[in-house]
Amino acid sequence: MTKITQDKITQLSLTGVTCAGCVARIEKALSQTDGVVAAQVNFASRTAEVSGGNAMQIIKAIQDAGYDAQVIQDSAAAEAQQAKDLRQLLKTRSWYAALGVGLGIGLMLFGMDIEDPLVLRTLAWLTLAIMLMTGEHFYKSGFKALKSGHANMDTLIVIGTSAAWLYSILVVYLPSMFPEAARGVYFEAAVMIIGLVNLGQVLEMGARLKTHSSLKHLLGLRPSSVCWVGTAGKAMVAEVEVNITQVKVGDLLRIKPGERVPVDGKVTEGESYFDEAMLTGEPMPVLKQLGDELVSGTINGQGSVIFEATRVGKDTALARIVEMVRRAQNSKPSISQLADKVAAIFVPVVLVIAVVTGLVWYFLGPQPVLTYSFVSAVSVLIIACPCALGLATPISVMIGVGKAAQMGVLVRNAEALQQASHIDWVVLDKTGTITQGHPSVEGFATFNGADEVQSLALAENIEQASEHPIARAIVAHCQQQLPAESLNLSVNLSAEHFTSVQGMGVVSGDLVMGNVSLMQAHKIDIGVAEVWLRAQEDAARSIVLLAHKGQLIVAFALEDALKTDSVKAVQRLKAQGIKVMMLTGDNQAAAQRVAHLVAVDDFAAQLTPEDKLNKIKQLQTQGQVVAMVGDGINDAPALSQADVGIAMGQGTDVAIESADLCLLNSSLHGVADAIELSYSTMRNIKQNLWGAFTYNTLGIPIAAGVLFPFTGMLLSPILAALAMSLSSVTVVANANRLRWFKTSARD
Repeated sequence: MTKITQDKITQLSLTGVTCAGCVARIEKALSQTDGVVAAQVNFASRTAEVSGGNAMQIIKAIQDAGYDAQVIQDSAAAEAQQAKDLRQLLKTRSWYAALGVGLGIGLMLFGMDIEDPLVLRTLAWLTLAIMLMTGEHFYKSGFKALKSGHANMDTLIVIGTSAAWLYSILVVYLPSMFPEAARGVYFEAAVMIIGLVNLGQVLEMGARLKTHSSLKHLLGLRPSSVCWVGTAGKAMVAEVEVNITQVKVGDLLRIKPGERVPVDGKVTEGESYFDEAMLTGEPMPVLKQLGDELVSGTINGQGSVIFEATRVGKDTALARIVEMVRRAQNSKPSISQLADKVAAIFVPVVLVIAVVTGLVWYFLGPQPVLTYSFVSAVSVLIIACPCALGLATPISVMIGVGKAAQMGVLVRNAEALQQASHIDWVVLDKTGTITQGHPSVEGFATFNGADEVQSLALAENIEQASEHPIARAIVAHCQQQLPAESLNLSVNLSAEHFTSVQGMGVVSGDLVMGNVSLMQAHKIDIGVAEVWLRAQEDAARSIVLLAHKGQLIVAFALEDALKTDSVKAVQRLKAQGIKVMMLTGDNQAAAQRVAHLVAVDDFAAQLTPEDKLNKIKQLQTQGQVVAMVGDGINDAPALSQADVGIAMGQGTDVAIESADLCLLNSSLHGVADAIELSYSTMRNIKQNLWGAFTYNTLGIPIAAGVLFPFTGMLLSPILAALAMSLSSVTVVANANRLRWFKTSARD
């Protein structure tokens, strides 16, 4: 599991990045910058994320490497600007592609049989003008790279097209330098290559624009204006429509029927059903009443509600979701390491291969050796495609992570997505994960002559400090049972210092409240309740006991119903070949009942958080890849230890921060969905990598002429340019198939 760094994160937008080799060079430069702990560059989004270091030094390091960068202050604004710039660039490159390809085809069909020197010279300078206009970005980038002492994809294009034009211009002006058979001109090839490469980039950019759709979709869930009605604690005023950026914590806002919630808040007046499907994937609307939390991006049904803003701007749940998705899309799984290593040396190796190819043809090839030598070397330069290698992994990750967000699964990093595709065991917490997490007290009893009112008041007071579902159930039960005048008694009996024993209960002075194990640890005799306890355990109920001054005074028996879809979700996991285990701190009988109902492969009860952690370690020492699913503070150690930690979105912040994946809804189907998507994403990445490696492995030798002895033909530089452009397009098109990913049936 990837650990979360505490170093300052600097996010940058990059310019001048044209291939995977550029990515490797920037990452190397950043890794050598003082203070930088880690750096990742994403070729698909042209962004970088740097942990540690100073922003100015980071930018200088990137500039020294031959590129430029700008700090991203607002992710949403940067995303919108990037999409806008990409659309503008798409229009420009489309025009360049049409001009280059059109002129190239025209010259091929009508112009290259001309023998009039004046006409040829006119065509030579016309093609140069078109080359410089439509390929200006290639030439600037290519020469800038050479000036910085390295080479990129644009360098290959610049050398190839420049060589074609220079060879041709020499033939036109100094034909006596060449044997008669080698006096062919390649003006149409030079301009056509640039046109085809532009065309390939147009198709690639069009596909890349679609990768912004998941974030654009999430960003679109936030309205631009809101209805402001006042400030909490003050009299409401006339309703005023204001920009969302003006909303502050404590403002009172009205949500009318059909409107989206603009910021996170708490209902202060009215009630309505809210559609949370756009965030959680749950189709059923949720009733929100006085005091209930509202999440930005959700849709109000028929009622009118006034709520108090509790989190605004980048602190809202929606903003945090967008940021998590964006960061995950820019992260790298370990599967990309091989491609990164190859990309780092790809262009220099191709240059060497091109030179060797030209020399071999010149010294060993048939006549006209100069022509064969030139054509084969240029074809090698043009057909080589580091872009396909660079796009193979990040484009699939971006789409896969975006798809997961649409399904209600937040992915913290791409490595987690890769690990999820290898899971052998899914380990589930019980309360709030398999069960609904809303237990109710089904029985209670007092012992050793304890006063019932005082015992309930003590229990209510102790459990008030806990957010655990069982504690909330006990508090609710106590408040129902206690007479109104006795509720204040709990305050008088309040103990100030509580010690939480995770997975067991709490201790406060001479008060001990928790499970049977906690009583035994404090040597409290519970024999007086033996018959009652056995009856509750036979009914598979959870037990909570309270002791005062070493004596048991009250006991509670609780039940927690299964979530309606837990059984089906576990069946889906097992159908994927995954084994399922349940770990719980509850008693053996209650755990056995739930384990039997959902048909898990194994279970263990009466566990402390450390016991759960050790169970995970035990599986891992056996070579198993383990996913842990939980929602509470006591699950955090196991979530951190697991190869993939999966937090239920309804859980605590500690659990969510300890996890690699977070489910925005409370259904275990989300776990099966996430694993199925990870399979598809990793398969897609492998297809892209295999295609990119195969293309270059076969394409470069063919361009060098290995088939010439058998076919008598050499690959034209024009066909090489077309093949190079299509390789990147193929990778992007294959990655976009993830948009239509569908999970297996839930029913």
